[in-house]
Amino acid sequence: MLTFQPVETESAQTLYRYYRSCTYRLCEYSVGVKLMWRRHWHPEFAESHGCLIVLNHSAHSPNIFDFPVPLPGEGDVDAALEDIDQWCMAHELAPVFGVVPAEERERLMARYPYVTVDNDRLWQDYYYRPEDLALFAGRRYSGQRNHINKFRKLYPEAVYRPLGEADREALERFWETFHGQYNKQNPQARIEVCYAQELMGQVGQDWVRAGALELDGDLIAISLGEVCGRTLVCHVEKALPQYEGVYPAMVQAFAADQQKRSELDWINREDDAGEPGLRTSKLQYLPAEMGAKLRVQVRNELSLLDRVPVLTGERVTLGALEDRDAADYDRLCLDDERNRWWGYDYREDLKGELTPGYFLEAVRRDFAAQQAVNFAVRLDGAFIGEAVLYRFDYQGGAELGCRILPEYAGNGYGAEAFRLAAEWSLYKLGLYRLTAKCFKENEPSRRMLAASMRQVGEDETYFHFEKVV
Repeated sequence: MLTFQPVETESAQTLYRYYRSCTYRLCEYSVGVKLMWRRHWHPEFAESHGCLIVLNHSAHSPNIFDFPVPLPGEGDVDAALEDIDQWCMAHELAPVFGVVPAEERERLMARYPYVTVDNDRLWQDYYYRPEDLALFAGRRYSGQRNHINKFRKLYPEAVYRPLGEADREALERFWETFHGQYNKQNPQARIEVCYAQELMGQVGQDWVRAGALELDGDLIAISLGEVCGRTLVCHVEKALPQYEGVYPAMVQAFAADQQKRSELDWINREDDAGEPGLRTSKLQYLPAEMGAKLRVQVRNELSLLDRVPVLTGERVTLGALEDRDAADYDRLCLDDERNRWWGYDYREDLKGELTPGYFLEAVRRDFAAQQAVNFAVRLDGAFIGEAVLYRFDYQGGAELGCRILPEYAGNGYGAEAFRLAAEWSLYKLGLYRLTAKCFKENEPSRRMLAASMRQVGEDETYFHFEKVV
């Protein structure tokens, strides 16, 4: 099982082992973004099968995975995805991948039978050719060249230089001046500035690429990025606004310097977060491509259902639990002897007060969340038990269980209900693999399962069965 730990500044070197050779190009696959935005996304990471697995949490989007990042020649992405599946099953969650590179979409589509894919323009990254930003050549960049020429004319003494650990005092003076002139009232923009300042504290670390324009001994513009694969990801770009043309001059100088230092195919200046001014600015630099960030929500076969179907057998019928079943269903769920053989005690997950109808509401929540479908087993219209399809593995498999009220047990009703639910699951719902288990001491359940499934193994506690189509 995956064990996650929070991303902190001390995690940078571990993350950089993976991101330094990462070819995904998206800004989220970088040390800088993980550190800069860690208070927003609360990322956690784990290492598995030579891959980095990151799990993000925000107020509105908890439990969102990045796509696994493999070490070159070592990482097994499919095995890492299997670990994610197992973690999600253990936590009763559907896998959700938040920033899937476009080139990995097909791998997820092939792995999971049912997914929904979204591509929000709001978060697309801006990709530029290094030579375009380093030279601003051609008619299409005449505006940027005019701004730069004016900057050089007004401030001929301004020079570009790399930044290192020895520049911390100069950076402090820059930020003091910058904050004194910053007039944006947008709370999110102010938070971003604070995050950027904190990240600039990493200058001098081996993963950091940083530079500045300096005038009369003071920094007037700064940039910070990192190289991931053959992409320079620019995390921070700030300048003192009173210096006309300073921003395009900084963009050009930083791009030219980094192009000399590394073999680059792309410069990623990240997304615009929907901020109109920022979008206009980044479009004016004429991106060669936009980097799609796909959100892939994995679903299971229950996504095909809008209601619990009715299944008719020779003696029993299966259908949705109804309000009239609440008292009998409570009695079934509260039966400690039945719970012992069921392998689950409701007390483990009890949320709030145990009121009448508690279990019926839980069933409806699970169905709405596409986590399980609970069938009421009926004899002549009366509730006598339930069959439950649950523990979906999101790759065509699920587990089936059945339990009957004690006064109806021993008459074969459970076996008939189990068979009805199994046939519907495999031949109507579209599962290809159905599993079940029973305690080794529970001989009636073993006979019931053996009548319709194949025993595939055992452990210290259970006999395990499956049926595959």
